[in-house]
Amino acid sequence: MENQLEQLKSMTTVVADTGDFNAIADFSPEDATTNPSLLLKAASLSDYSQTIQQAIDFAKNFSHRKEQQIADASDYLSVLIGKKLLTQIPGKVSTEVDARYSFDTEKTVLKAKRIIELYESIGIDKSRILIKIASTWEGILAAEILQAEGVNCNLTLLFSFAQAQACAEAGVYLISPFVGRILDWHKKSTGKTSYPPEQDPGVISVTKIYSYYKTMGYKTIVMGASFRNTDEIIQLAGCDRLTISPQLMDELSKNTAQITRKLTTPEKTSERPARMNESEFRWHMNEDAMATEKTAEGIRAFAADQIKLEQLLADLL
Repeated sequence: MENQLEQLKSMTTVVADTGDFNAIADFSPEDATTNPSLLLKAASLSDYSQTIQQAIDFAKNFSHRKEQQIADASDYLSVLIGKKLLTQIPGKVSTEVDARYSFDTEKTVLKAKRIIELYESIGIDKSRILIKIASTWEGILAAEILQAEGVNCNLTLLFSFAQAQACAEAGVYLISPFVGRILDWHKKSTGKTSYPPEQDPGVISVTKIYSYYKTMGYKTIVMGASFRNTDEIIQLAGCDRLTISPQLMDELSKNTAQITRKLTTPEKTSERPARMNESEFRWHMNEDAMATEKTAEGIRAFAADQIKLEQLLADLL
């Protein structure tokens, strides 16, 4: 009997949610994704000491200004880790733009192009890279610009239907709707300690987005993310992609209970609505306390870890 991870791979593209290439080797996912928190964690591993030194050397050769060196070392480190991850997977790796640019379209575009430039300088084609951007209005606009120039984007920190709709309308390559963080918010706001898998608010959110995309004929890939338990993952079997932590992949690999496809691909049956404008987007976000709070919280957390990573590099510089 196949284990649950193997069964899941027959229905869904499995993506590793980690910067630890040793963990990736254990579970053979298709793609990998990182964020500042995962990069900060990876930077603490002895396996990455040589990679960090490469980033430091690069920064010193590129500029003499300390501030620029820190930025260059951080960018180059994320790209070098991305390259390492790509040696372990057949697909793509997601590399995140500095979360502090989440409300600045121009800076997001420039940083994304810099990341692609660095990847290409070490022989990695942009076709294997997804630029990861927070699902703010400004981030979605940046993604639309980048997509038009052939740079594929992964819109992260996505908690609401409005964010998902705007991403599809912008022609974004992939979205990462968060499951576990939605569950966290609802448990805190209701006082409930648990939800049955089929009633999990995060699962319901991703299921609704997936169904909407398929019935409207949108090509944007739906990749469920931020899982708290394997029940959430199993409940979304059949989703385009699921990005899963090594811990949860390990749990799935040790369980041989049968799982069934939960999400199927319906035919396009509906006409698309008029495109959402900025004021409509901001109003829908304003009306969704969970999405507003969790998006802001996620941006703050990623920015804080980016700063910690930069401080680590600054000390070495």
